[in-house]
Amino acid sequence: MSTQPRLLPWPGPAGQRCYLVSDADGEGYLSKLADEMEAVQLQMGTELIGHARLMLGDRKTDARELRYLSNRLIEALRDALRIAESRGGRLPVSDECGSGGPAQTDEGARDE
Repeated sequence: MSTQPRLLPWPGPAGQRCYLVSDADGEGYLSKLADEMEAVQLQMGTELIGHARLMLGDRKTDARELRYLSNRLIEALRDALRIAESRGGRLPVSDECGSGGPAQTDEGARDE
């Protein structure tokens, strides 16, 4: 069984977070459905950005339309953040990452 629950891309009936614990290692029905839903959500967000660009360039767009657009953009951003959190939670963690990783220096950024 998977040791890390997967945050699903849809909320539960009361709006709570839904998780999947599966022994199918990402190959089960619900995992595939979640993958497909994430792809749809990201595509819809991409299309919404294009629509927003057009609306914001149109001087005839009124406040009601902009409020509606803002609400849809909020939903798309919420979906994208949930997807990022879900995918980030499933990334393997190496020993190097767990200990803080290699120290970064700012060499090359200094003027000599």
